Amino acid sequence: MLRAVLVLGFVGVLAMWWSATPASFASTPSALAAAVSELSGLLGGYLACLQLLLVARMPWFERAVGLDRLIGWHRVVGPSTLLLIIGHVVLIVFSTALASHDTVWGGLVTTLQSYPDMLTALVGTIAFLAVGFSSIRRVRALLPYELWYWLHLTTYAGIFLTFFHQLSAGPAFLGSPFYRFVWLALYLGTAAAVITWRFVLSAWDAWRHRMRVAAVVDEGTGTISVWLRGERLGDRDVRAGTFMIFRFMAWGHLLTAHPYSISRTPQDDHLRITIGGLGDHSRALRNISAGTLVFAEGPFGHFTAERSSRNNALLIAGGAGIGPICALAKELAAAGRDVVVLYRARSADRLALAAELAGTGGVRLIPLLGARERLGFDPLAPDAIMAAVPDARDREAFICGSPGMADRAHSSLRRLGVSARHIHTEELSMS
Repeated sequence: MLRAVLVLGFVGVLAMWWSATPASFASTPSALAAAVSELSGLLGGYLACLQLLLVARMPWFERAVGLDRLIGWHRVVGPSTLLLIIGHVVLIVFSTALASHDTVWGGLVTTLQSYPDMLTALVGTIAFLAVGFSSIRRVRALLPYELWYWLHLTTYAGIFLTFFHQLSAGPAFLGSPFYRFVWLALYLGTAAAVITWRFVLSAWDAWRHRMRVAAVVDEGTGTISVWLRGERLGDRDVRAGTFMIFRFMAWGHLLTAHPYSISRTPQDDHLRITIGGLGDHSRALRNISAGTLVFAEGPFGHFTAERSSRNNALLIAGGAGIGPICALAKELAAAGRDVVVLYRARSADRLALAAELAGTGGVRLIPLLGARERLGFDPLAPDAIMAAVPDARDREAFICGSPGMADRAHSSLRRLGVSARHIHTEELSMS
């Protein structure tokens, strides 16, 4: 369905461009560059709206697809959008320079002076470039989450600032009130979706449940659990293995929202999240005060027991991944499944929630301790998994941990012959 909508959108954009492009568009290099620049700009504008809609938190859309897949599509669409916008700018400057027999710098100055709303468009384009640069994997790894988060929010400013020059300078819109109406409806509809679901309804949910910090519990080296209480939390349909996006209304936490998995589903209007000290925000939560108001979006994710089609389950956790694995193990065991949990950690003092899991009927906990360098082997290698769980091939697998750990475990299970449809992963990252 989404692919069909995407294709129809592309066809519509092409039709708009074609109807406004003269038959002589390829008569000179300058005219050709201008025509291709216009097409690139239209496609870039269309994909920019699509990017926002993918992460607009529309409940029916996320239930059908899953936020993890939507985030993945968002990551894929992002570079294409940025390249189209860069191509649009480069080609129109090149076209102007050719037409005026000027240098590239002269073409840029002439472009800014010749078309309306170009200064705001330039600022918006710079915002897009900043977001694109910060999203490069190696650059992203160097940035604190908070800085990356705020840079990413400038996408809204970039789209807003570049919108006006599209209507005032775009050939497709200058000669067609209908196309202007369609383009305006696309942008207003996107803005309405984002404002409604990401802000208005999110704020209403937060007020309705009035969630607050009940307690912060130290679970071992670098890991804490935050207990939250609220009103009618059972109405939120929080399942084991899902996650929510939390904003703690305290100094130092107000300006960012972070995704954390549920380690205990709502009971008696309390729920729990278990957090590893992976960044400044998660480490600072150790000092959050009881009674702090919490805004939460969600739940999100398809890392749930309903995806299991086998009677036996193998759950593999590492670091903060023990949170959703703990909740999932309890739910699967309560449903009568035979559950084995492989818990990867460097040392015994890092086994958060281990005692709780070990005391759960129907769950067998197997700690895999030690650094690979000291052990001389990988505890998540295929032969090591088979030694710990001889029937691993016949179990439904759920993996949650760092990307590196999850990749190793997934690869080992595939090499053991476990079908991809029986392996489910939850990456502890939203960026």
